Parts: sequence; structure tokens; C-alpha cells
Amino acid sequence: MTTSTLVSTIIPVYNRPELVTEAVESVLHQSHSNLEVLLVNDGSTDATAAVLEQLRRQDPRRIRVIHQANAGPGAARETGRLQARGTYIQYLDSDDWLLPNKFSDQIAALEAHPDCAIAYGISSLVDGDGQVLANPSRQTAQTHAQLFPALLVDRWWHTHTPLFRRWISDAAGAWPSFRPEDWDLEARMGALGARLIHCGTVVSVQRDHASAERVSRGPSQAYLRDEAQFLPRLYACALLAGVCHGSAEMDHFARWCFMRARDLHGLGEQQTGDQLLRLSDLVWEGRAWKHQTYVALRTAFGARSAARLAALARA
Repeated sequence: MTTSTLVSTIIPVYNRPELVTEAVESVLHQSHSNLEVLLVNDGSTDATAAVLEQLRRQDPRRIRVIHQANAGPGAARETGRLQARGTYIQYLDSDDWLLPNKFSDQIAALEAHPDCAIAYGISSLVDGDGQVLANPSRQTAQTHAQLFPALLVDRWWHTHTPLFRRWISDAAGAWPSFRPEDWDLEARMGALGARLIHCGTVVSVQRDHASAERVSRGPSQAYLRDEAQFLPRLYACALLAGVCHGSAEMDHFARWCFMRARDLHGLGEQQTGDQLLRLSDLVWEGRAWKHQTYVALRTAFGARSAARLAALARA
């Protein structure tokens, strides 16, 4: 394998012996054949380890298997990143897959635009039976020159949508242990001013199915705590990327922090909620009457009661 166009695909796996085979095959069937697959077994407790070993034996030149104690998808991706040898980095979850043209189209786009660090294309969304739910999925058909300011509002692609030049992956640093780990990593890339190029084709597929690992099923208390770590970091990255207070994206972000502060107060997480409340006030610069009203209620009745009153007001 020559390193100049080598693509390292990193797949974290935890207890998915059936789906991971399809994910791996989608990489091996790329029209761009200069690739390696790093399968990181994140402490699986079922037959996954045996399945991964079987996959490795089928193509030992291109497939490596790494075993580690269970530490979560972010830590598993970081393990893979540190051992990857490629000039390009591709992340892929074990229940999704790539289309055969992905690497060829995105490498061609990056070679034609040497100032760009990330190439992306269109991703589709399918259900567990393979029926198309959305094409395009999220905002993957839209052209963005940079990650910010849109990244303040939503993570508008999927983990498998982009292909990264190795240097931007290394410059952004390690994957965090808290969620949303992929959004946090991409925010750091945005803070570095990474430029994007859209290759114009459909490149990958997201599978929508019931799974405890999907963090989008609703804000559990644990996820709210993680998000409270993430939001100040997202804000700092946006400032470094040049996003200004008063923009529509910053106002959306302030509302996000405000709502999460109320959620945390309602769960008795007073200190963490207060931190997000101060952040929303910093971004809004005292311009939001809802924020001021909530602070007044909180002062008069306490954090939990104010959160309940605010919830009643929304109902």
C-alpha cells in the first residue's frame, strides 16, 4: 500500500457481529482500493470478536483488528486514529455503510482543491429494512465552505459523510470521552479554519434503527451532563472561527444553552445548570426577556421550581 493516497477507515465496534460485516464490505468494495480498515473492538461481550477475526483472515493485508476494554465510541475511534497509517481518514460506525464511489469522488475533490481539508458528499437515511427515509439526509446536499457558523445550530452531516485529510485530523487532536464526541471534534476542526469541498455525489448511508448507542433518542440525564461539557467548547470554537455575537446562529446557540440550563435545573443539577445559564447570558448580552424572567423566577422560587414553572408555561 502506498501512503500518498492511502485511506484509513476506522470502525469502532461494540456487540454488533451481524451489522459490522456489511460496514466492512462497503469499505473493501470501494473503487479506490488503496485502503486499510482498522476494526476497534470496544470490549464486546458477544460473538463480535470472533466475527472481526474472521474478517481479518479474509483480507489480512488491509484489515487490522484492535481489542480494548470498553471505553465508548470516542475512545475507540481515538485508538484507531493513533494507529492509522493513511493520508486520509474515514470514520464509519459499525451499523452504517459507504457507497463504492466515496473515496474516489472525495479524493478527487481534495486533489482538485488543495486548500480544502475536508471533502463531503450526500448521505442517505434508511430504516432497518433498507427503505429510504431521506435522500439527502440532514443538510448533506448543501454546500458549506466551512463548518461554522452552521455547526452552532446543528451537526448537519453524519460521522461517515466527510473524508478528512490526515493533517486536519491530527491538528484537531484527540477524540473526547463525552458525547457528542464527533461534534466536538469537528468544532475543533472548524476553529482551525478547515475549508470544505462538496464532491457532488451520494457517498454514504445512515441506518436508522433502535439502538441504545444512538444519542438522538432523547436527552437522558447523563447526556445532558455531557452536553454541558460540550457547549462551552462549541462556543469557544465558534469564536475562534470568527462567528460574532448577534448572528442568527449565536442566538440559536444561546437559546440552546438556556433550555439545557432549565432541563438541568429541573433534574436538580443546579451548579451545571447555572454554568449554562451564565453562558447563555454572555452570548445574549442581556437581550432576552425569557432569560431575564427565568432568572427572576429562579431567584424567587429556586432552580427546580423555576424549571417546573417554565415547563408549565411552555405547555
